[in-house]
Amino acid sequence: MNIRAPVNSLNTLKLIVMSLGQLTLACRIETVYKIVNRSQIHSSGLGYTGLTHIGEHTAVVIDLHRKLFNTPLADEPGYFVLIKPQTGDLLAIPVITSPNLMDIQHKQIRALPDPYRQSDTLNIASHVAVIPHKDKHLTIFVIDENSLI
Repeated sequence: MNIRAPVNSLNTLKLIVMSLGQLTLACRIETVYKIVNRSQIHSSGLGYTGLTHIGEHTAVVIDLHRKLFNTPLADEPGYFVLIKPQTGDLLAIPVITSPNLMDIQHKQIRALPDPYRQSDTLNIASHVAVIPHKDKHLTIFVIDENSLI
């Protein structure tokens, strides 16, 4: 995944940031199709994927709670972050709280080392950003949308 910014972006990257348990994850805004209210998920319940219907689209639901923590997402209202990977179907990431748009400076973003990506359950992330937030630092893992399935 390329994290370079367009010339006119003032050296920042626009990210859609979402909370997932104790983790903070983000998607590049260019990959986000839209954010919608969560609808019914059709799934066997045995894996971390399912299907949902949004308008005229069918999206593959990726339950990152189950994929990363082996616990399904709570069955409560929330949102889908709809992502369009470079190839393949529309993906839907269910989240409970509303995602936020953040501008992150490029100098705050680092590539995750390959050994970490290959050995950790967080192999869906390609980069990490550490930014000042209130009285401490916030660590944001940037999702590689092509690694979700």
